[in-house]
Amino acid sequence: MLAATQFKPMPFEWPLPGQEPRDFRILVVDDQEIVRVMLMKILQRNGFETLEAASAQDTLAILDRERVDLILSDIKMPGMNGIELVKAIQSRIPETSIVMVSSLDNVEMSMECLRLGAYGYVMKPFKTNGILVAVANALRRRMLELHFRDREAILAQRVREQTAEIRQSREEIAFRLLAASEHRDNETGAHVRRIGLYADALGGLLGLDEGTLEHLSAAAQMHDIGKIGVPDRILQKEGHLTPEEWIIMKTHTTMGANILRDSSVPFIEMGARIAASHHEKFDGSGYPLGISGEAIPLEARITSLVDVYDALSSKRIYKRAWSEAETLRYILENRNRHFDGHVVDVFLANFNTFRTILQDNPDQFVGEEYLG
Repeated sequence: MLAATQFKPMPFEWPLPGQEPRDFRILVVDDQEIVRVMLMKILQRNGFETLEAASAQDTLAILDRERVDLILSDIKMPGMNGIELVKAIQSRIPETSIVMVSSLDNVEMSMECLRLGAYGYVMKPFKTNGILVAVANALRRRMLELHFRDREAILAQRVREQTAEIRQSREEIAFRLLAASEHRDNETGAHVRRIGLYADALGGLLGLDEGTLEHLSAAAQMHDIGKIGVPDRILQKEGHLTPEEWIIMKTHTTMGANILRDSSVPFIEMGARIAASHHEKFDGSGYPLGISGEAIPLEARITSLVDVYDALSSKRIYKRAWSEAETLRYILENRNRHFDGHVVDVFLANFNTFRTILQDNPDQFVGEEYLG
């Protein structure tokens, strides 16, 4: 490696304010030593730090162990030529830019190098100013591309952070709405959280995209929001409901839909569909509208299944927890009756996922959450 300690000013306006030629390391690549020496002297006299290589293979070895800002390379060399060298360093661009040195009969190859990512080329016989201008322009383009890439990375990070903040705010809205209904219901907060986790897992297994899954995870937890409008004497009754009480209880579907409908927030709008339809049955025997099959929104079909699974598996003051075998038998018996058969098949084929969610998120009953 040769290094310049004294150098003359550039013969043109240096295009990189705030940086000097001595800040850059240039690798000169040519199989002819006399050409390498000539190019290195031009660069060193103008302040650049230089390295040299006699072949493209040597260049790749140097890049593996040294920082190189720019490669100034001949096109026609024994073994790997300039085009193959550009291809080999594509993953390093723009950290390392490349300028080709070409003879008149290699113009077509020079253009191919540009297409592949080279930053410019200089014609032989070269002049000092031509070399310096090509190098300075390539370094300026490299700086701009690195700056643009860094800005993109910063913007992408900001977008991720803002998206996370929006998601957190969105979920907080949902949880505060849910908290109002939980205080009046026999269900627990863990049940609501599990419904979101189940729905997210099942939706993913059914092939829903990431954006839809984000909405579904929050929306499914709002399935029973309409219970806030059901009288306490019915909602908190420990025994069986009378037929008249059932009629009132069933209105929680339409009340929930009315609370959430006409929102411009996608997950709340999805929550409205789930609230309205999570008690519909695949064979049309459900409520409130008696719709059937795929007329029931998929998100509601998903929520219906996981809600029943969780309800049967959980202990409540008015019922014991069913055994896993009893619960799965009930779900299988109601395939294509209460539940969408395809959704059931996917659920059962991946049952360990749902068993784990149930085990990892146990119920907390009144007062337990305040115990340290």
